Amino acid sequence: MKVIVTGAAGFIGSHTAERLHELGHEVIGIDNFSSYYDVSLKKLNAKTLSEKNIPVLKVDIRTGHLEDFIPSDIDFIFHFSAQPGISSDSTFEDYFSNNVLGTQRLLDLIEKRTKKPFFVNIATSSIYGLVATLNEDDAPLPASWYGVTKLAAEQLVLAYSRRNLLQSTSLRLYSVYGPRERPDKLYTRLIDCGLNGKDFPLYEGSGKHLRSFTYVQDIVDGVVSIIGNEEVANGEIFNLGTEIESTTAEGIATVESILGVKIEMEIKPSRAGDQSRTQANIDKARKLLNYNPKTSLKEGLEAQVAWFIESFT
Repeated sequence: MKVIVTGAAGFIGSHTAERLHELGHEVIGIDNFSSYYDVSLKKLNAKTLSEKNIPVLKVDIRTGHLEDFIPSDIDFIFHFSAQPGISSDSTFEDYFSNNVLGTQRLLDLIEKRTKKPFFVNIATSSIYGLVATLNEDDAPLPASWYGVTKLAAEQLVLAYSRRNLLQSTSLRLYSVYGPRERPDKLYTRLIDCGLNGKDFPLYEGSGKHLRSFTYVQDIVDGVVSIIGNEEVANGEIFNLGTEIESTTAEGIATVESILGVKIEMEIKPSRAGDQSRTQANIDKARKLLNYNPKTSLKEGLEAQVAWFIESFT
């Protein structure tokens, strides 16, 4: 099959593009190489993909001429492009334009075409709100601009399915970590601090937060499982993540144990909209997609530490 991966130079998008290629699909990546974090890291991911014959084209889905980059015979679109996370440096306009308007432009392009690819929307547990322990049928209660705009994007995609304009599904991902994790995220920052003797900025109270920390390859397992399951997935939402909860403090201790160091903490004021608990309810994905994440937190963090050392030391 011929597949487009948006946000292919990013963390999870790059891993997904690789897996799809390994499964024998023709993969084209697109990315706008946003300066949200160090562009050189995205270029490094794109170089890794290019060396495996996976092109990553520079295009902004909000403003670019998408018809010039997305062939008319595409079978699947895996849509990772987004303004991610919770950041005081990102405005509401940043979240809205990237997460909602960008998604709408992709949908507009597909609607005009005779052959309509299956659209896999990548969503987030932040849609559920401050306590993300719900199943896919429960009412979402997003508490951040990120969660609100990702919910809006998800509903845009599913609205097209409801109107029989295309086939689609939306995947709500839980606390993903692993090699290539963004530098602003928990474990990459922790590893950096531990190896380089820096204080780690810990948001007040977050040490007690519970998370379904899910290794990136376990997430990719769920993402690619949509291929071959289009009929059962069309119009549906699926949670993807581990059911095992760990506190942030436990995650910190695991990194310290792997590195053999004690990381000093710099306590910062708590962040508005930060989730206090996420636990993935994956009954639906297990039943319909045969989804079964297996990687332990320690195993995943050992792989992430090895990647960081190889890449940055």
